[in-house]
Amino acid sequence: MSEEKRKVELTRRIARFVVETEMKDIPGDALENSKVVFLDWLGCAMIDVNNPLVIKLIKYADLVGGHEQATLLRHGIKKNVTQAAIINGAASHVTDYDDTTTIDIRHASVGLFSSILALAEWKGKSGAEFLAACIIGYKVAAVIGNCVGMAQYNAGLHTTSTMGHFASAAGCARLLGLNEKQAVYALGLAGTLSAGLKVVFGTMTKAFHAGNAAQAGLRAALLAKDDYTCAEDLLEGTDGYLQVFRGHIDQPALDSLGKTWDFDKLAQKYHASCHFTHSAIESVLSVVDREKLSPADIKSIKVHSTQLALNAAGKTDPRTALEGKFSIPYCLANAILRGDTGLRAFTDEKVNDPGVKEFMKKISLFLGDDLKPMEARIEVETEEGKVFKKSSDVFSEIPELEEKRRRIKVKFMDICEPVFGEEKAGSLMDTVLSLEKVGDMKEFIAKI
Repeated sequence: MSEEKRKVELTRRIARFVVETEMKDIPGDALENSKVVFLDWLGCAMIDVNNPLVIKLIKYADLVGGHEQATLLRHGIKKNVTQAAIINGAASHVTDYDDTTTIDIRHASVGLFSSILALAEWKGKSGAEFLAACIIGYKVAAVIGNCVGMAQYNAGLHTTSTMGHFASAAGCARLLGLNEKQAVYALGLAGTLSAGLKVVFGTMTKAFHAGNAAQAGLRAALLAKDDYTCAEDLLEGTDGYLQVFRGHIDQPALDSLGKTWDFDKLAQKYHASCHFTHSAIESVLSVVDREKLSPADIKSIKVHSTQLALNAAGKTDPRTALEGKFSIPYCLANAILRGDTGLRAFTDEKVNDPGVKEFMKKISLFLGDDLKPMEARIEVETEEGKVFKKSSDVFSEIPELEEKRRRIKVKFMDICEPVFGEEKAGSLMDTVLSLEKVGDMKEFIAKI
């Protein structure tokens, strides 16, 4: 088949996958992975629902009004389905504790689950239908992500938003039962709405990007269901998505539709900070544990990271909890001094702790041109003059399903037990891990 022929069929082939894939075509390991990923997202969505940025979005929804169709998680109120998608999506990304793809450095879950969950509740879909839509939406964005690669992220675009539109649109198109042409329109609308710049990192708008991806994809699918037309070659056409974003047709990725599901390319977070801090945290904790070092033993720490990491997480003088999440020096100092890299490590008070500030002076950041995007290399020099080195790349060290499930269950309970109590949090977790048995997602929402 010629390259030109492939180009003509790219968007339509992806749309056909959305429409024609049946539940029986989805293997058990993909289903199990999707439940673990959803559990992780749901926990993240429970953390900070009263954050000022969430409240501002709720106020905006109140201002413009609308039908009561889907629930704002933990607020006990309903807004229209697109408002619920953007608010729940933003809330799930407030603390930056959610997952990241290794394909295009995109927070995958926040733009996916929030729209499909709102739609599933509104339309009374089953847990199995919800999961199938999520798996399909996730795979579609992964394929397109392979076609675009790192070009968007390197250019300053926030792929959580730009690529997240496709995941949301594909999943919602599936859940709405769109036909092939309508699915093509949904993907096209999602693509032309693609937007989001990394310059907003550290502000409320980063979380807004996550919610906006969910809302835009859902809006695209709803319009497409009414045969709202769009370019039928949005991805591959002249002046289309791949041309504008300097992408290419990744034929192996396209051919993987219906064969592989790419959950091995999704990295969960086990530290409540920017993913670009994680490899450095893992490295330094490994050295400290292996060599039995106390904070007083450490004279200096050199951290070699990529330019991407330094741009995103290179803050050397954080003043707020949010800035602390994007500061490699703070994250390392906190990990060494306190040993707790979870939610409780990121408060204004802890970020401004004089002892932490003093220890941060020992930490220096350097550019490592030879490193992979998420890789970090550290050198710890002791007061005795010994130097210990360690490299880590959390994108290359993703655990297998069983270990991932174990870690996410611990993370979920750590987040949700203070919110719901041990019994209710445990019951909710069990429901998520058997979600395919839920007959109506309204019943699931009622449990939260």
